[in-house]
Amino acid sequence: MKYPLYQIDAFAKTVFSGNSACVVVLSHWISDSILMQIARENAVAETAFLILNEEGCHLRWFTPDIEMDLCGHATLAAGHVVLQHLQPERNSVHFQTMSGILEVQKQGDRYRMELPNRRPQPVKLPIEIAEALSIQPSEVMKARDYVLVYSKESDVAELVVNRVLFDRINLDPGGVAVTAPGTQCDFVSRFFTPQASILEDPVTGSAHCSLAPFWSERLNKQSLEAKQISERGGEMRCEVEDARVLLYGHAVTYAEGHIQV
Repeated sequence: MKYPLYQIDAFAKTVFSGNSACVVVLSHWISDSILMQIARENAVAETAFLILNEEGCHLRWFTPDIEMDLCGHATLAAGHVVLQHLQPERNSVHFQTMSGILEVQKQGDRYRMELPNRRPQPVKLPIEIAEALSIQPSEVMKARDYVLVYSKESDVAELVVNRVLFDRINLDPGGVAVTAPGTQCDFVSRFFTPQASILEDPVTGSAHCSLAPFWSERLNKQSLEAKQISERGGEMRCEVEDARVLLYGHAVTYAEGHIQV
């Protein structure tokens, strides 16, 4: 079978930045084993599989290793594909996902994405994570992902993760966000996943389901400007509500074509 495929740079205004995701458009669900093989062959952090039919829009996310319960940048990428390529007359799309109904909406030259609020709570840092870090955090929080809080941006930028030690822990399907107040924005972050094909995720929308509520309370602000300071980097605006987090970001198409499986 031949399926349309798009490669999108999410949370980016230009290609070669933000976080790259592949979006594969299906007519019906195929086996999970084939979905996983496609994700591995695509060799990007996330592949989104999308079905558009009379029943609505259905979305699933796969890394090269596992199926995820939520992926922000691949949701943004899928929204861009629907609203820019497949049905450009629409202004919004609602995806049925493992994490509930997620909306992506056009907002001028960017998109607004609605994700669940996953406010983190204080926890103890596992020794496997602590021993892998070159700099220790001042606070440790957790929802799906661990949130390690640092006092200054330079600590986050300079942090080194020892992958051999880090891979001793399995957080399936979560990861570790490291964060600090920003010098030119409200907060900065990086995101790491143990036992994954890609150690550091360039831009992680789903992590902001916890990062944004944390910094909203800490800074007493509902609207925040965030930057993920990975090598590729990405920026977004976050608005925090009781049950949801709204993320605003850009997306650009890098490639489009077909796969044959």
